[in-house]
Amino acid sequence: VGQNKAIRPFAPGYFTSDPLKYFNFSDINHFDIGARYMFSNYFGLKLDFAYDNISNQSKNGSLPFDNDQFRIGLQGVANIGRILKFESFTSRLGLLGHAGIQVSRFIVNDIPGIKLDEDNGGVMIGLTPQFRITNSIVLTGDFTIINNVRQHLSWDGDYSAQDNNLSGLMYNTSLGLTFDLSNKEKHADWYVETSNNDLQNAIDENKKKLDEIESKLQDTDRDGVPDYLDKESNTPSGVAVNTKGQFIDTNNNGIADELEPKDGKDGLNTSLVSKEDAIKVLIEKGYVNVFYDLNKDQPNSGSTNNVYYIIKFLKEYPTAKAKFVGYADVRGNEEGNKDLSERRAKNLLNIAVDSGVESSRLEILGNGVDTSFPSNTSIGLDLARRVTIILE
Repeated sequence: VGQNKAIRPFAPGYFTSDPLKYFNFSDINHFDIGARYMFSNYFGLKLDFAYDNISNQSKNGSLPFDNDQFRIGLQGVANIGRILKFESFTSRLGLLGHAGIQVSRFIVNDIPGIKLDEDNGGVMIGLTPQFRITNSIVLTGDFTIINNVRQHLSWDGDYSAQDNNLSGLMYNTSLGLTFDLSNKEKHADWYVETSNNDLQNAIDENKKKLDEIESKLQDTDRDGVPDYLDKESNTPSGVAVNTKGQFIDTNNNGIADELEPKDGKDGLNTSLVSKEDAIKVLIEKGYVNVFYDLNKDQPNSGSTNNVYYIIKFLKEYPTAKAKFVGYADVRGNEEGNKDLSERRAKNLLNIAVDSGVESSRLEILGNGVDTSFPSNTSIGLDLARRVTIILE
């Protein structure tokens, strides 16, 4: 329901509102009912029926008249709110645009003894702001412009002047309710349909983010410091570390204090041990390994120091020989894991050779899956993906 305002044509002395007032509000004189079908979330069709009473306002200075118009409209509808992605900032407000054709019958009531009417037709265009009350009920406002293209009579019932060129213009404003008859969980004008591809992409994106978080929180050497904060992700099991994951080495000999014989002051080894000998001890005891990310055959960033220690030791001890034994975790098939473990050992050998170590001193072996660690935990899988260095 709402109001209409007939703009033109009028015979001299006739008008619907006081021309001397800027704002004019008439009684309710417009009634409209319709149905809309949306072909997609963005576009649809609307069929509506309307009745307008066109008369002068009381005491507005116009000559009296009282006429009626019955109208049918067929319009295309665009969900502007969805097109402009209103859902990104509101779940209640919406906006529709509509335009189309209309036909109407105009009936003159105030000429005694004479039945005068005519059929008109033209175009209409408008905007409909929306406010969603519930998932099926929406409060709407509407502003529509109606333009007739073959109107012979003026709105007051007289014949239109020849210079009017058969044109008629009217504005309609209204307030109403729309009811959604679809079976969607939310009103169709706000419903966002997610395709299987979109859903799968969202799942994949979330899985990728979770994998990144899990990777950051991994603690390869299980010293309580996540790998992304750990400057030494190869510390021996059980030794104390600082907040950066580095083991305590008071005498700076490259061996964790807890692994040294307690024969000196403060329980530390007071004998002079070179860093090279310390590295040799660590390698011989199997404390130095090179670790790999899932399905990768190049050392991960946390193993950079270990690779450096190995190359430095081999260059400092030119008679030493080493075997690089590669492993994989249980994921994947046996043949693929065997090949992956061998590539890991081979690539580590290439790094050592490119760094100046003679290839004749090095040997590789791909052992495939390592089952010495639990395969049902992340840390067990991380520890399995490695190359172990064996001195010969």
